[in-house]
Amino acid sequence: MNRIEKSKETYKRLFGDGVPAAYATDPDFQEILSRFIFGEVFDQGKLDDKQRELITLVVLAANQTLPQLKAHANAALNVGLTPVEIKEAIYQCAPYLGFPKTLNAVNEVNEVFKARNIELPLESQTQVTDDTRLEKGLAVQTEIFGDVIAKMRESAPDNQKHIQDYLSGFCFGDFYTRNGLDLQTRELLTLCIISALGGAEGQVKAHVQGNKNVGNDKETLIAAITHCLPYMGFPRTLNAIAKINEVIPES
Repeated sequence: MNRIEKSKETYKRLFGDGVPAAYATDPDFQEILSRFIFGEVFDQGKLDDKQRELITLVVLAANQTLPQLKAHANAALNVGLTPVEIKEAIYQCAPYLGFPKTLNAVNEVNEVFKARNIELPLESQTQVTDDTRLEKGLAVQTEIFGDVIAKMRESAPDNQKHIQDYLSGFCFGDFYTRNGLDLQTRELLTLCIISALGGAEGQVKAHVQGNKNVGNDKETLIAAITHCLPYMGFPRTLNAIAKINEVIPES
């Protein structure tokens, strides 16, 4: 099967029998887009459609490309992702994008769910209380990054220790501990989110190591960042791949 045939098959699997509106006004551009994304990128690496659509959703949220996010929320349901999995992927963006951008993405997903008669709110996936969020978040953070977390917390100046508590309690306690997505998936999505932001190469490097520590191998990381390419462009893709190679050199 050539890439033209693959692109048509993949597009139908994701979006159904419709034809992109851009074919009416920009057919050349749409053909380049469709054949590259759906005929080449979707065939690169061993990620399945569910993993690819979760990655697509968080990168589109990072970019705030909301019309495309809405389309891919529908595609995510079409390939078998549950509403909980979709919502959890979007919620995972909050510590990195901030609340306003994450809420924009949540609103787009909610519109799709309502149109498809998915009852809201979904069942809570919270696994911590106000009394346990810091402790449990720190435990997950240490599981991902190891002893460096204790050293980082100890070395923080007194006027910045609250940032370390926020990192442990909010980022890891409020989000990483939630049900709906496993730890490997959350860490992989985080790598994609911060790679899409640009200018966060230090954090990209740290999360490459985090992904390695939780069992995501280099092949998976390369496939995930490759999948991000059509949505975030070559500069940020190449920066992320450079950090992957730095942390996990080619043998």
